[in-house]
Amino acid sequence: MALAEKTAIDLGTMPEEAAALAEIRAMVQPCIQCGTCTGSCPNEFAMDLTPRHMWRLVLLGLAEEVLASRTFSLCSACYMCTLRCPRGLPLTEAIGRLKQLAARRHLPHLRSGDLFYRNFIASVRRHGRVREMEFMGLYFAQMMNPWLPLRYAGMGGRLMRRGKVALQLPSRGSGRLVKLFEKVAEMENRS
Repeated sequence: MALAEKTAIDLGTMPEEAAALAEIRAMVQPCIQCGTCTGSCPNEFAMDLTPRHMWRLVLLGLAEEVLASRTFSLCSACYMCTLRCPRGLPLTEAIGRLKQLAARRHLPHLRSGDLFYRNFIASVRRHGRVREMEFMGLYFAQMMNPWLPLRYAGMGGRLMRRGKVALQLPSRGSGRLVKLFEKVAEMENRS
């Protein structure tokens, strides 16, 4: 079976996903599998696949294995892999594209990260900055796990005592950044 056919099967024969994976594969095609990305990654210890292994799977067109892993979702976009890559590959950008691909799929194992991101951005859009109490309240409510807030109660209390988090009531916000977000959405829809 040809590599292109294998990729289409892995992606559920969705041409837009196959095209996205082909773009990512083209970004990392010159990879020499040296492992510098793995050695440079501060989050590698928590990943189920090393970054080098993930890039190899991308090159082989095995999208399901990549998207089933936690590797790309744990990337903190520190750019260490990109800065240290001897081939000068845009690895952080490629990981960003993998994150976009996974977000379009609404993968269950990435649900908490997706909800965290969406609520964070919604708070910034409404207020021009993140309002932590509102943001975390909405996130915990959408996670639908009544025990989850208790795991963070101690840390939240310490942050409030130190003045790092303000106790604020939810509000509609100023909406000063709404036009900026709309312009970005318009630009993304054009491309």
